[in-house]
Amino acid sequence: MFGLKVISLTDAAADRVKEIMAGSDQAVAGLRVGVKNGGCAGMSYTMDYVETADPKDDVVEEKGVKVYVDPKAALFLLGTTMDFETTKLSSGFVFRNPNQVSACGCGESVELRPAKIDAVG
Repeated sequence: MFGLKVISLTDAAADRVKEIMAGSDQAVAGLRVGVKNGGCAGMSYTMDYVETADPKDDVVEEKGVKVYVDPKAALFLLGTTMDFETTKLSSGFVFRNPNQVSACGCGESVELRPAKIDAVG
């Protein structure tokens, strides 16, 4: 899409996706990432197993895993790097998103703006 990946993964994120898929009790093709309205900042990231690929999804195959991007979320995620971090208090996926305008204090919701396609090159 316009020479820029919708989403890319760090090694830590790819390793965690592999672990999640291996731990599933059903056949899993990959992980779907999207956004939904909600939370105090306006939107939040979503992640779900993909059993059967949706032909409308953008598919990013990287570091041995497949990430499916909900087509409604693609402009909000364009250029995002997905990471997995562990701190003293928590562990989880972290999205470094150039389209993020702000985030709530708890880190669970974000304010996103669609990517400007004419500025992407």
